[in-house]
Amino acid sequence: MADTLTGRKVAFVVAPEGTEQVELTRPWQAVQDAGGQPELISFESGSIQAFNHLDKADTFTVDKAVTDASVDDYDGLVLPGGVANPDQLRTSPDTVRFVREFFSKQKPVAVICHGPWTLIEADVVRGRRITSWPSLQTDLRNAGAEWVDEEVVVDQGLVSSRKPDDLPSFCDKLVEEIAEGAHAGQARSA
Repeated sequence: MADTLTGRKVAFVVAPEGTEQVELTRPWQAVQDAGGQPELISFESGSIQAFNHLDKADTFTVDKAVTDASVDDYDGLVLPGGVANPDQLRTSPDTVRFVREFFSKQKPVAVICHGPWTLIEADVVRGRRITSWPSLQTDLRNAGAEWVDEEVVVDQGLVSSRKPDDLPSFCDKLVEEIAEGAHAGQARSA
């Protein structure tokens, strides 16, 4: 996978607090290892506080506020999980708009664990096959998605996984989809 993402920028969108650290750092490393440039975006500037489940972990410096970011500058989007992270993201209209725009521009999106809550708010899961942390299955079905319990699911540029144990497959697929680029079917529900 080395250098498959050379010259490509990938937005990692997280809330100021509550991101599951390993779901941020492992995909980040996968993008870097593939030659890509990850960029940390949040709805507040400064830094974000990551967590190891319910315990505070490391802090990470935000590269750009979502209000200063343009989807046109990125080749893909990653939405890490953690319960609090997507719950906060879905309450930020600017973040929801930013996420929705990746779908309307047919750009690859990767989401793990509780991350699909943000996709539900952006109204981009209708008619899609997706997985997540099991507690989101009813929310996803109610939003019109076909929820499945699988390690990794790819649906027209949308990559999804359930939990940290799925990270090896998730990282491989997100790099693969971002390397492929735009997907015509990505915009179908945006």
